[in-house]
Amino acid sequence: MAKTDKELTPMMQQYKKIKAQHPDYILFYRLGDFYEMFFEDAKTVSEELELVLTGRDCGQEERAPMCGVPYHSCEAYIARLIQKGYKVAVCEQTEDPALAKGLVKREVVRMITPGTVMENSMLDETKNNYICAVHVLNNDFGIAFADISTGEIYATCASGKDIDNLIENELGRFSPTEILLSPGAEKRRELLSFIGERLETHVEFRSEEMFEYDMALNILSEQFGQRDTDMLRPESMRECAAALGGLIEYLRDTQKNGLAHIRKFNIYGQGQFMELDWAARRNLELTETMRHKEKKGSLLGVIDYTKTAMGGRLLRKYLEKPLTDVVTIRKRQNATDEMFRNVVLRADIRESLKNVFDMERLIGRIVYGTANSRDLKALSQTMANIPAIKKQLSGCQSAFLKEQFNNLDNLEDVCSLIESAIDDDPPVSITEGGFIRSGYSKELDSIRDLVFGGRGTIAGIEAREREETGIKSLKIGYNKVFGYYIEVRNSSTENVPDRYIRKQTLVNCERYITQELKDLEDAVLSAQEKMNGLEYKLFCDIREKISEQVNRIQSTAHAVAAIDVIQSFAEAATIHSYVMPEVDISDKITIVDGRHPVVEAVLKDEPFVPNDTNLDCGESRVAVITGPNMAGKSTYMRQVALIVILAQMGSFVPAKSATIGIVDKVFTRVGASDDLSSGKSTFMLEMSEVADILKNATPKSLLILDEIGRGTSTFDGMSVARAVLEYAANPKKLGARTLFATHYHELTVLEGKVPGVKNYNIAAKKRGDSIIFLRKIVRGSSDDSYGIEVAKLAGIPDNIIKRAREVLNELECGEMESKGIGEIPERFVSEGDGVQTAMDFYTGQIIDQLSEIDTNTITPIEAMNIMYQLCQKAKEIKD
Repeated sequence: MAKTDKELTPMMQQYKKIKAQHPDYILFYRLGDFYEMFFEDAKTVSEELELVLTGRDCGQEERAPMCGVPYHSCEAYIARLIQKGYKVAVCEQTEDPALAKGLVKREVVRMITPGTVMENSMLDETKNNYICAVHVLNNDFGIAFADISTGEIYATCASGKDIDNLIENELGRFSPTEILLSPGAEKRRELLSFIGERLETHVEFRSEEMFEYDMALNILSEQFGQRDTDMLRPESMRECAAALGGLIEYLRDTQKNGLAHIRKFNIYGQGQFMELDWAARRNLELTETMRHKEKKGSLLGVIDYTKTAMGGRLLRKYLEKPLTDVVTIRKRQNATDEMFRNVVLRADIRESLKNVFDMERLIGRIVYGTANSRDLKALSQTMANIPAIKKQLSGCQSAFLKEQFNNLDNLEDVCSLIESAIDDDPPVSITEGGFIRSGYSKELDSIRDLVFGGRGTIAGIEAREREETGIKSLKIGYNKVFGYYIEVRNSSTENVPDRYIRKQTLVNCERYITQELKDLEDAVLSAQEKMNGLEYKLFCDIREKISEQVNRIQSTAHAVAAIDVIQSFAEAATIHSYVMPEVDISDKITIVDGRHPVVEAVLKDEPFVPNDTNLDCGESRVAVITGPNMAGKSTYMRQVALIVILAQMGSFVPAKSATIGIVDKVFTRVGASDDLSSGKSTFMLEMSEVADILKNATPKSLLILDEIGRGTSTFDGMSVARAVLEYAANPKKLGARTLFATHYHELTVLEGKVPGVKNYNIAAKKRGDSIIFLRKIVRGSSDDSYGIEVAKLAGIPDNIIKRAREVLNELECGEMESKGIGEIPERFVSEGDGVQTAMDFYTGQIIDQLSEIDTNTITPIEAMNIMYQLCQKAKEIKD
């Protein structure tokens, strides 16, 4: 008969009971100085982390599989498990083992998931770590995001038949590492497909009860207060409240200790920020490159000159959420301009910010109860720099910098508390003492005197015993087994007095104890334990006092981050020669000598060629751009989008001058590759993206459309491209500002026929078989695609290039004959040296024939025949 769980040892029964309450988590079960895992958890962790799998007696015939990690270094192991998609429940002893009767009580004190990580070692300091809750009911949705490491929380809601796109845009904006989905959200296949294919995130499916409206209001009232919760009572905010309440409830369940540092939430509306869908963020490489997913090579990598982790995260948020409000944009611009012009101020600010630690996450850990003494010292060192920063800003005139000046709190009382209490170089552990400064607590000082005085007394006893016994080599030692002992070498044991009690015999010596030593040992050790316990209690009290000032600290942290972003804008403008754009509510996008910020930054040996842009919702709605591949069409179009985004962030822009009329959304259709996982071809994927763009764009949007229709046959593709272009240009249908790059030269005839369409091309110079890209946008259409020349530049073998020219010649001649054209059209004539391109093809045949002749073996008759053939071909060319 198999043994049941009831026959397990008491400890294993306790483990099984706690594990049953958290079946989806790996249970880190505290045993002494280790976190142990048992049974299936042990096997999983052993395999995933490559740790030794051992066993432990559990009361059954087979030993329980066991795997453990040291408690003091558990963060690294937990981080690796979280990265692999696991969740961890941390189970601690909740009573003193010395006072426990029987088995020590244990409880799960925290559950760690990808979106609830607090430990600095597990987080990227340059980006927020968001957890998200999505609640969908019919055609309404609410969505909430929280970063518990900083205490930030945001929420919004909307309604309509096409809410999937709105939700996807918000998910792309915040890039959460964990998403909680309500049953209504779980049913939306398009949303699930987007999350699975586009986002690297952990998904939790939650019950409808978690998003119940009345319960959500109660939870929010407890967390934020009645006054703030009342703004969520209108019917239009119902789903927003449900998502926010569900998120807070989940965080409470997993974090256990409460969320005291999350004091307020931010409700934002649709249209408050520029909308950038996933494709636009990816194609424009705003925060990471498409290929390597790295910051370097992205727009963020070029403009980030922040000095603090908080400023780096805020800059990323500004980039992910460009503004649509002109007033707020100008406030940021004016602050940047003041910092840009005042070089001394900017240098002083940057120097002060060097010594600022991550206040947002430090206060988060302090409130949460996981901060150690070094975290407190880091906070006090940061606070020590605040007065200098405030003094440096005291003369600023811009409204934005004045606001930050007013929000800066010197926090002298908090800084003084930490400095008076915590030692200058404290240890990492807060349970083993040695970090509270002498003089902070009289009680602690008196206990320390006993501890260290007791140790001094032992030294005195050692000297006295040597004197009384005459044993010069006598010494007093200590170990955990025997406590204090007197050690005497074997050669001197005859001089040992009777009051010595033998305790241990070693090879070369004997160890003894005395009653005096035993009494002193009890006093010192109990004092040591009491000292460590009192230091921990004092530390917790200090941490609690700091937690009470969370609002002041968070407000100061936010101000420091904003100052850091503004100086970063100014520093980038100085280094890269950016200018302040004019941002208004017009429909104009006028850029003089605009440059691509990323491409310009990576160019080493050649200058970037700037280009102008003129778009509006009138005569210049659509710019049709033609020109050869590799000439720079895609770079040009992307640079326009990036300049618009930079402007609406409040940043300066890479141009000689710029006027940007507010853009509500930026859409891109740039490049395509087969989506094999979903069974979509290049053309299908392209058309799906174009459909989404046309469905969601407005007249205030900016469209970047590159090579529409190239994934199918020429006539089908050209027809689709023309229809899309006409739709975008028509103010009765869309009328959005559009950059439209194409190889379909037939579309250039639309200028003059479709109002608002203007032709542009990337200038190129052709000389013989070579081509030079001038990278300059000029009015008019391109005269050729230069495909063969580009193929040659790309390294296609010469024999293939020759054959391609022959085929092209045959095709073009056939086209001319079918149309009854007797002479070569002007478009076949190069603008370079006057040599006709068509003639190159005929002379190429002559050159090929001549190159095949072996003059060493040819006979006179053969030479005459060849000469005759060449003369005939020459006459054909002349005719």
